[in-house]
Amino acid sequence: MMRDTRDDSFDLSDFLPYLLNQAAEASGQEFQTIYKGRYGMLRTEWRVLFHLGNYGRMTAKEIGERAVIHKTKVSRAVQKLAARRFITRERHAADRRFEYLDLTTAGRAAYRDLHEVARQYDARLTSGFSAEETVLLRDMLKRLAGGQ
Repeated sequence: MMRDTRDDSFDLSDFLPYLLNQAAEASGQEFQTIYKGRYGMLRTEWRVLFHLGNYGRMTAKEIGERAVIHKTKVSRAVQKLAARRFITRERHAADRRFEYLDLTTAGRAAYRDLHEVARQYDARLTSGFSAEETVLLRDMLKRLAGGQ
């Protein structure tokens, strides 16, 4: 006869990685609908766009390191954003393997639009928390992500 080896003390609904994934899916869904609906972007594309909007001219490698995105995904996002004329690509003069990326006028307009949407969306997501809880939540998530 088989013995039941389940550990009843483990509750998946309290497992932190599971909770974080559920929270990420639930909180990101509405924003995804906006950037995908307005600009046809995928998640990696809006992240590349936002890095250029926040930090200015960068290389794909710098974006990948800052955003913790695999270089292949960054490369695909860069290709799509360039094809839609949201970004420019300029080869590094001394090292042709690198190219600088920057937002075009259309890219800056999309960034400004989505930046405002993101700001409002973030405020709505945290509206159920006190200011102290919001600071604590952000701090804990940053620590879990390896920053700070």
